[in-house]
This record gives sequence, structure tokens and C-alpha cells, in this order.
Amino acid sequence: MTGLFITLEGVDGAGKSTHMKWLPDFFTRHGLEVVMTREPGGTPVGEKLREILLHEAMSQETEALLMFASRQENLNQVIKPALAIGKLVLCDRFTDSTYAYQGGGRHFDTNKISVLENWVQEGLNPDLTLLFDVPLEVSRERLGRHGAALDRFEQENDAFFEAVRNAYLQRAANDPQRFMLIDSTWPYEEVKEFIETRLLQFIGQGKNAHT
Repeated sequence: MTGLFITLEGVDGAGKSTHMKWLPDFFTRHGLEVVMTREPGGTPVGEKLREILLHEAMSQETEALLMFASRQENLNQVIKPALAIGKLVLCDRFTDSTYAYQGGGRHFDTNKISVLENWVQEGLNPDLTLLFDVPLEVSRERLGRHGAALDRFEQENDAFFEAVRNAYLQRAANDPQRFMLIDSTWPYEEVKEFIETRLLQFIGQGKNAHT
């Protein structure tokens, strides 16, 4: 038996982290064992890399390589072992973020990202990706409200975030079977209800890309 791999994506301020809080209980109520992780991060080495990535200036090449270095550790230590014993892995960001932030926002060569993706993931991709989408002005307003110091990605300019959002939307358009596009401008309870309804359909289909 193998598990399910679900990722959450979206620009900073889209509400992804807010909805990540209730999702584990939802899946547990429906009989699934949940393992939570995040990127960059998820492992001791990954968390150290996360601190560097969020706060230290570096070249585009270094940034992309460190993202995949953290991802490799996460796959080896958390994601693959959990999937192998039939658990559901819920991951806050995965490779779609790299295509959106480094490829879209930084204009880093997506062919190089693809090479790293193939090398590190060896064909393993999410079964479902929840993409939380909001316009730029909404994400900016929410980031201004959360009160914490902004990391170096959150401090980027409007053009960067527009490019990130457009890259996400393009990936969703190219792979509509995998992506669940969520209008995160709706009130919290409406977004939650929409996600729950769609996830019940997903679970009911018994979809399992690893069999």
C-alpha cells in the first residue's frame, strides 16, 4: 500500500498557511494518517537551509540549488518513507514553488529547474496541489497585517509577485487534473467549505498515483 502526496501552494499572503492548520484534522477524521512537512525545511538539515534561504543574499543559481538540496533531504527522510507505508503527506510548498518563485519571479532558466526536478524527484510528483490564489493587492495587505518581520522573498517588489502569481496560474492551466485552484479572496469559511467538498470528492475517487 502506498500513500497520497498533497501540496499547498500560493504567493505569500494567499492564505495557504491558515488553511494548513485545519487540514490534518480533516484527513484524520476520514481515516487517513497524516504527515506534515514544509519546504524549504522539513528536516534538521532542511530547516538550517531554510534560514539561509529566507535571510541571506545569494545568486540565483545558489538559491535554486539550495531549494533542491532541502527538497532532497525532505524526500529521503520524510516524504518517501511516509508514502511507502500508506500515509498521506501534506507538504507546505514543493517544486511548483521553485518554478513560480525562482522561474517566474527570478526569471531563472526553467530548463535548469527541470533538470534538478528530474534528478531529485525521480518522477515523484504530488497527487494533488491546492493552489491558493489572490490578486497582488490582497497578498500585500495581508502581509502587512501579520506583524512579523518580512523575509527576503516577502520583501520583493510588485513585479516579482505578479510574475510569481502568473507562473503559478500557468502551471495550473497546464495541469488542471493535479491542481485545485482556490479563490482565496473569499471569506475563510467559504474557502474552507469549498476545499472540504473538493477533497471529499478526491478521497472518494480513491485516487492513488503510486499504485
